[in-house]
Amino acid sequence: MTPFFKRRLPVALGLMLSSTAAATAQSAADVLAPVRGQVTDAAAAPVPGAVVRWLGSTATATTDNAGQFALPRPARAEASRLIINALGYRPDTVAVATSGAPYVRVSLKPGTELGEVKVEGRAPSYSSLTPTNTQVITARDLTKSACCNLAESFETNAAVEVSTSDAVSGAKQIQLLGLDGAYSLLTLDNLPALRGLSTPYRLGYLSGTWIEGIDIIKGMGSVVNGYESLSGQVNVRLKDPEKSERLLFNAYANDLGKFDLNLNLATPVSKKVSTVFLLHSDHLGRRVDRNKDGFLDLPLATQYNLFNKWKYKSDKGLVTEIGLGALRETREGGQLDFRADEANGYERNYGFSGRTNRYTGFAKTSYTWPGRPYQSLGLLLSGTHHDFTSTYSYGQQLNGGTVRTTRAYDGTQRTGLATLLFQSVIGTTAHTYRLGLSYMRDDYREFFGSGLLYLNETAAQRQARMHRNRLENVPGGFAEYTYQNSRNLTLVGGLRLDRHNLYGWQLTPRLNVKYDPAKNTVLRLAAGTGFRVANPIADNMGVLLSSREFVIAPNLRPEKAWNVGGSVTQYFTVAGRPATLIADYYHTEFQNQVVADMYTSPTILEISNLAPGGRSFSRSFQTELQVEPLKGLTAKAAYKYLDVRTTYNGELLPKPLTAPHRLFFNVGYATAFDKWRADLTVQGFGRRPVAHNPAFAGHHGPEATDLPYAPRFALLNTQVTRAFKRFEVYAGVENLTNYRQRDPIQSAAAPFSPAFDAAMVWGPTFGRLTYLGMRFQLQ
Repeated sequence: MTPFFKRRLPVALGLMLSSTAAATAQSAADVLAPVRGQVTDAAAAPVPGAVVRWLGSTATATTDNAGQFALPRPARAEASRLIINALGYRPDTVAVATSGAPYVRVSLKPGTELGEVKVEGRAPSYSSLTPTNTQVITARDLTKSACCNLAESFETNAAVEVSTSDAVSGAKQIQLLGLDGAYSLLTLDNLPALRGLSTPYRLGYLSGTWIEGIDIIKGMGSVVNGYESLSGQVNVRLKDPEKSERLLFNAYANDLGKFDLNLNLATPVSKKVSTVFLLHSDHLGRRVDRNKDGFLDLPLATQYNLFNKWKYKSDKGLVTEIGLGALRETREGGQLDFRADEANGYERNYGFSGRTNRYTGFAKTSYTWPGRPYQSLGLLLSGTHHDFTSTYSYGQQLNGGTVRTTRAYDGTQRTGLATLLFQSVIGTTAHTYRLGLSYMRDDYREFFGSGLLYLNETAAQRQARMHRNRLENVPGGFAEYTYQNSRNLTLVGGLRLDRHNLYGWQLTPRLNVKYDPAKNTVLRLAAGTGFRVANPIADNMGVLLSSREFVIAPNLRPEKAWNVGGSVTQYFTVAGRPATLIADYYHTEFQNQVVADMYTSPTILEISNLAPGGRSFSRSFQTELQVEPLKGLTAKAAYKYLDVRTTYNGELLPKPLTAPHRLFFNVGYATAFDKWRADLTVQGFGRRPVAHNPAFAGHHGPEATDLPYAPRFALLNTQVTRAFKRFEVYAGVENLTNYRQRDPIQSAAAPFSPAFDAAMVWGPTFGRLTYLGMRFQLQ
């Protein structure tokens, strides 16, 4: 090599290496430069909230309010395709240059309506998506028991307890977090319903075959649904006209002589209009007295109930639903020889009779902006006329003797509710909000007469005591903000302000937080307030089946309470199959409660505001395990602890008839193609306090240890179903061990005496019940 090349070679190599490095650096800079662009709809309007990602990568970007996005490239030359997804639009994939910093414009086409997809499998009953602690009872779950009405729809569920209010009328109530059903908001398709004077018998006003699903929400729900929820919400989803089976016929009969008939008919009227007719009738005309106490185990009853839903769905974002319903029911119970239509029938034998007429209607209209599926405007309207009359035999104590007479409780409630709701986003769909105005009008007309006369009572005072009329006008407004980071955090904060014409301004704040610290772990926190105006007689209607005299304090105030709690949900697998473990705790603290005191006197029911300095609270803890160890085999077990206490006459005592401890177990098995299905449910109840018995004239002492307690007991229910191509036959047994409460009616032999009480019911009254039924359906 010549000296020239020796001198020039290092320089040339250096220049080559430098240029190569510079070229490499420039190429890397080009590859890693972010791709920017805009996503629009077919009309060139920006689409905010669209998700943009590279094919084969998990890195994403979300378009802003102008539809703009910036997405860094991964350091891979093959990253050349973008995938764009937006709610309401068809997903799209576009090619992007592998170098430089290109600007991409993507125009999305409107989404198309998907046909019905039948999914084989079971979703977890505890939702992992909702910010609230929500348990879902599906239509399949409802077939695990007779489910003739809403009261029987909770038999295979541990969250809600159903109790009988007395041993004569047959009325049933739910308990959520240890509190009576009046403290939980019952909604139909997310509209408040079956409230006020309809509360005592409302669980019998909805047929199980009408129900598509039930959502049980513990703790504070949304402010959109109103202010009356103190312990939670039970939302019943009725059959959808678009998705319901064309025909469903159900027939049921049991060995007490009760039968139910149900018929659902659904049909599309046109391409945009569909309707469903829901018909129900039940009848019990047989007089049964299995425990030989001289009283009917269940009242004679007949109900005719129908509901009709219409749905209009345009292709331009407009959806309208209209529903109309009517119900007529009669009940008659009491002693075997009681006849309500006989002359002096209520004085000759002890009895009760009631008649209810109910008419309901609703209209829901929503409009969704074209190209903006996140933005909508809705108008919700509902109206109810509820009217009932009831008469009870009554032993009035006069001058040391007993006079046989009657007392009557009649009521009419007319309710109208209107809500205007707007929903949209702030920038992207990670920030959504709802604003609304509401107006509620409740017109109550109650008559309660027992012929009792009080010394020094004026005519005006007597008129006010017997005629309890109340008109509520409540305009209000609300706002709710939701933050979702699309990964592991959801926050929902709501505030509503209502102006009650009788009780002034009412502020209702609520907060729900959901956080997923790991892929299969969900933590939730809920806090907020609620208030309701009590109906002291309707809320304690079961006590009318006793000799107790109602003494209602004047100037009752609204009930208010704080509810704070949370839950942890863990999803995992056992032998490769899904399982769920959940634990929750909720504390409800009343600022004021309308207290029905059954402790202080065995002959009087005192109803008054919570005493100054007194407390009323509920503490609820529940843990539940759900597993599917084998295909077709499901099992769930739960334990619940309740600590529910109220100050009565200066002493903090447990709530009567509430069991502190409850065990629950359910196992179900289905063969291939669901040809055979079998379910077994076991419920165990701990000891619970009883407010009164003939030998107990009141509570005295600082502790509750001397209160009478009902014994522990367990209930076993089972059902077997055989499915054929288009119909099913099912048979079941409730209370398999034939357990009965001894003497559910105190002093049944002397129903007009001061010791008579049919409201201290804590267990089954008529023993084992067997039933048989069939379902026929056309899809």
